[in-house]
Amino acid sequence: MPSEENLTIWLNRMSEGETGALDQVLRLMYDEMRIMARQRLINERPNHTLAATALVNEMYLKLSAHRRINAADRVQFMSVAAVTMRRVLVDYARTRTRAKRGGGEQPVPLEDVEAFLSLEESEEILALDAAIKRLAEMDPRAAKVVEQRFYSGLSVEETAQLLDVSTKTVQREWVAARAWLRKEVARELGVAPDLGPDS
Repeated sequence: MPSEENLTIWLNRMSEGETGALDQVLRLMYDEMRIMARQRLINERPNHTLAATALVNEMYLKLSAHRRINAADRVQFMSVAAVTMRRVLVDYARTRTRAKRGGGEQPVPLEDVEAFLSLEESEEILALDAAIKRLAEMDPRAAKVVEQRFYSGLSVEETAQLLDVSTKTVQREWVAARAWLRKEVARELGVAPDLGPDS
């Protein structure tokens, strides 16, 4: 793990729009980004290390299109990175389902998409994304808790710090949101919901 002081310097430079600062931040946090990417790739495939690396690279390309990325500390950058990875996965999931269903979009080589997701995983990601959007309309803070806990992999304490709420609030909203999302995703996919224990 890089020194917090060094990371903070580069995060500040990145927030100011300094050329090359994102590269330095990613270099300092690369191992953490790959761990996060692996966590996002549900039902890892045998080549998951390369797929995780590809996901980090895709995240970097999306982030590098922005002149400034505001993230004052490690937790905020992890949050930005996780949301960006979610967008990458949703984009790939859409491409994957269009390719399988013969949608009229510009063809994308299937092997580019298969490195990330199976068709079933694509449909699950799209269903989860749609459910999170519905949750955000009903309860924006609960949706943010889900994003930070599930996509960023932040702890309850880190999520509470980021959202400026108590840890009890985060824990309560995390448990309730997960139960609601399970039912919504199951309904959208036409399967019985997994009602396993919350953690």
